[in-house]
Amino acid sequence: MIVRFLALAVLGWMLGFAWFAIFLPQPLDGRATDAIVVLTGGAGRIDRGIALLREGAAKRMLISGVDRSVRPSELAVQYKAPEELFTCCITLGREAIDTRSNAIETAHWLERRNYATVRLITTDWHMRRAALELRQALPSRVTLVYDAVPSRPSLTMLAREYNKYLLRRAAALIGI
Repeated sequence: MIVRFLALAVLGWMLGFAWFAIFLPQPLDGRATDAIVVLTGGAGRIDRGIALLREGAAKRMLISGVDRSVRPSELAVQYKAPEELFTCCITLGREAIDTRSNAIETAHWLERRNYATVRLITTDWHMRRAALELRQALPSRVTLVYDAVPSRPSLTMLAREYNKYLLRRAAALIGI
């Protein structure tokens, strides 16, 4: 009986992992939202957010998880964006240290501005867990759309992220 249960659990994990790895979230079109939230930590995320902001896809952008020593002028130079864009329209969130605190920081930022729609930008392999965390932190009235930055993750990276995703789903089910 225990062997069957373990075999079923392993099979379930494998099928779930195949779904997780094969059907990674994709980039979104340029539709407009009230705000853009970019989670730091992966290549192409901030570039994508700045490009969309410049195209008018949102009014403001939060970059969550920025190191305290980073200045807006440094980011403007690094991402070849006008410094005025950082002054008027980009907030550097400096409180987050992980995905869960990214969600909390984002929820507080959105609440203060009373935005109804937000575009979440993170890497494709990270999107499901980031969205799960953010949905738990946001009020239900906020519409969240996913805009994944494509990457080429290793199987090890995907397995690690899938396990984190499963653990956070389990924790959410029991109210943690």
